[in-house]
Formats: sequence, C-alpha cells, structure tokens
Amino acid sequence: MNQLCTKWGKDKKRFVLKSVTPRIGIPNSMLRIITEQTEVLAELQRICDRTHDDQVVHKEATVREVLQAVKRQGDRAVLHYTAEFDQQHLKAEDLRVSGSELDAAYQQVSKELLSAIVLACRRIEAFHRQRIPKSWVQFGDDDVVLGKRYTPVDRAGLYVPGGRAAYPSTVLMNAIPAKVAGVPRRVIVTPPGPGKTINPAVLVAAQEAGVEEIYRIGGAQAIAALAYGTETIPKVNVITGPGNIYVTLAKKLVYGTVGIDSLAGPSEVLIIADETANPVHVAADLLAQAEHDPMAAAILLTTDPSLAENVQAAVERQLVNHPRRTLTEKAIAHYGLIAVVESLAAAAQFSNEFAPEHLELEVADPWALLEHIRHAGAIFLGNSTPEAVGDYLAGPNHTLPTSGAARYASALGVETFLKHSSIIQYSQTALGKVAGAIDVLATAEGLPSHADSVRLRMQSQETENWDLGDTEQPNS
Repeated sequence: MNQLCTKWGKDKKRFVLKSVTPRIGIPNSMLRIITEQTEVLAELQRICDRTHDDQVVHKEATVREVLQAVKRQGDRAVLHYTAEFDQQHLKAEDLRVSGSELDAAYQQVSKELLSAIVLACRRIEAFHRQRIPKSWVQFGDDDVVLGKRYTPVDRAGLYVPGGRAAYPSTVLMNAIPAKVAGVPRRVIVTPPGPGKTINPAVLVAAQEAGVEEIYRIGGAQAIAALAYGTETIPKVNVITGPGNIYVTLAKKLVYGTVGIDSLAGPSEVLIIADETANPVHVAADLLAQAEHDPMAAAILLTTDPSLAENVQAAVERQLVNHPRRTLTEKAIAHYGLIAVVESLAAAAQFSNEFAPEHLELEVADPWALLEHIRHAGAIFLGNSTPEAVGDYLAGPNHTLPTSGAARYASALGVETFLKHSSIIQYSQTALGKVAGAIDVLATAEGLPSHADSVRLRMQSQETENWDLGDTEQPNS
C-alpha cells in the first residue's frame, strides 16, 4: 500500500516523499529494512532520542553527590568513589602516572603502533595549525582602535575513556588542539585497567602529543577533581573529551565552574548510498560504528533496494566471527537501520533532520550532494573515504557533536581552548563625537552613572582647555 508523505521544510517549500514498493530482505534479520517514508522519520527520531533514559534523574542525583563530595573532601572522595565504582583501590600517591611508567610504555608498544601514532600526531597537528584564530587590530578615524585578542586558557583537563577499549586516538584529538592553542598546562585523566595500569598506547600517545601529567582516575569523580581541584589534581579551566553517561552528566553539572567542549552521547554514523556503493564496504562502515557501544547508531539511507538487501546480508556475514559480536549485535538490533528512500534529495533532507555525528556520502557525485547537507559533525565524501580515516589520522577532529547537536555545535578544535577579548581605545575627540548618543542611551536605560562616566570626562576636557587659555570658564 502506497502512502504519500508531505513535509514542510524550514524554507517553507513543500517536498513530497513517495513510498516505494516494500522488499522483504532477510527474514528475521536484526538489521531492518524499512520503505515507508513516514516510518523513516519516526525511526530516525527514536534513534536520536535514545539517550533520553528514564533513569537519568537517578543517575544525575548520584553524580551530584559525587561532585559535592569531591569538592568538600578532595583526594579522599576521589579515592573512595574510584574504589566503589571502578573496584580500584588506590592511594593518593598512586593517582599520578610516574615517569618510569611513561618511559616503560614505549617498550610495550610495537614499532608499527608507534609509527602510526607519530603519523597521526603529525597530520592532526598540521590540520589544527591551520585553524588558529588570529588576533587583529583596526585603526579608524579620530584615533579609534578596535580589535580582538585571542589567548589560551591556563589549564586544560582532557578526559580519555577506558573500559571497553583503549583510545590513543582520543588522546591525540584532545591533546593536540590544546597544544596548538598554547595551553601552558595540559592534564589527562583516564580510568585504570587491571592492576592499576594505564594502556601503554594511551601513555605513548599522550607523550607524543606533549602531555606528561596523567592521572589514573575516571568517571564523575575525575570530572569533579578537574573542576574543583584536589590536593593532587589541579583545577582546570576547560574540560574536554567523551565518556559514559556519568561523565557526561558531570560535565553538564560543572559547566559554568569550568568550560566544556560538549555533552557527548553514544556515537553514530549515517550513510547515504546509491547504486555505485559497494555493499560489503557499506556493511563494514556500519559495523565500524556499531562496535563502539551497545547504544551506537548505524544508519543507511539508500535509493537502491538491491543495495539495501545486499548490505543487510553483508552485515550478517561480517558479524559471524566478529570479536565484539555480542556488543555489536545489540547496537545493530536496537539502533541499526536501513531505509530505502525516493531520491538522494530526500535522503539529504532526512539526514538534516537527524544531524548525524558522522555522515558518509557513498554516491557517484558526493560533491553535488554535499550542497544539500546542512547539519553534520564530519562529512566523508566518496566510496574511498570510510569514517575510520577521520577517526585516526586524516587530521580533522573526531570529537564531534552527537544526538542532533550538529544542528548548532561543531567539532572540538583549537578554539575550544581559546577565549577572545575585545580591544577598544577611544581618543578624546572620538569620545566627544559619541558622548551625546551614549548619554541618551544610558538615560533611557536608567543608568545615570553610565552617562556620568562620559559626561564627566567631557567636562574635565573642557576644564583643561580653559586652564590652557580659554577666556571663558565652562558653564559660566
């Protein structure tokens, strides 16, 4: 049965999406194929809202308790919650990773991994050096000087998640922009693994990115320590980096005390593909996202029903011997989706509604389709550009807005660690020319001292002129 779905875009132009003939695909496959266009919108909204957990209120109460305890008790609370939540029994002197551990890490990674980290570091730094905002000054009439001056924060706290996997790439994507911005003190916190150890690849990546101050703590207690400072861990100005729901809630609650990059949710990819895409490659890209987390989202929008079925089958085959099969299957079953759409223009409109963290355009002419894309954290063009390129060493940052935040937010970058100050200088002549307008505006707002701050300067100038030889005293 065909349905007609009429939708109004933000530009008030109507576009019509016709349903296509349903196709069966693999019976009982965990990765569904849908063809009804009204259902596509509903499913995308459901996936976007997947972090709206009924238990968030309870979790937020727990996080508030942790924050207040760390604020009051410092290291003592950090150690207590690390034992309670992470089953890691540390002493205060264990918190900071020692120099000998940092040195030993280089002996524990392969030459190939070290070379890959060095290559990624070089490319990420080269990209971010192109993004340094420039301070500027403009000299106008009557000796008016206006400008903007950029300066880095004094201290940055970089959160690197642990748990299911080690993420040296996350180290590089957080630490290198802070380094390029010129932040004097950069601190990493990351949860320890078995035996209180930190993965050597993480330690090597940190050192290659210029960070040697590393603390073996994670969770909400780590965010609290960075926000408020403890006897051991410094109070910072900005906290960046992704984490679990407790880390995200903690960042949300300390915002205002410190700056943050974003509130990162589970990762997501949306792929737009036509008949030119290779179904085996598309399937691999979907699974590359799903293997991150049980709540990761992997979505394909395609104009080709045959591609939809072939991708579905390829996903099933690639899952058979997948090392992270259980976790990946959960993500695919709950937040995986293949939708057959009427056109690439319709796919772009659906994508803009979803505003994905990662968007792949596996189509014959990705640059033409790019013109229709308004909201996405990172965009990967063409069949030879899998998301993994951006995850590791293309150069652009992989810490991106999730859960629809790409409608208003951007990737972590050098700007995250900078603030800018306005520069303003007026001469007496310039001030005199605008004094009347300032007086009127200040009076209208009921702020007499604002008006006086200009008026008294004008009167002082007139008095000085009289002292220098004016024949009449002002207001005489």
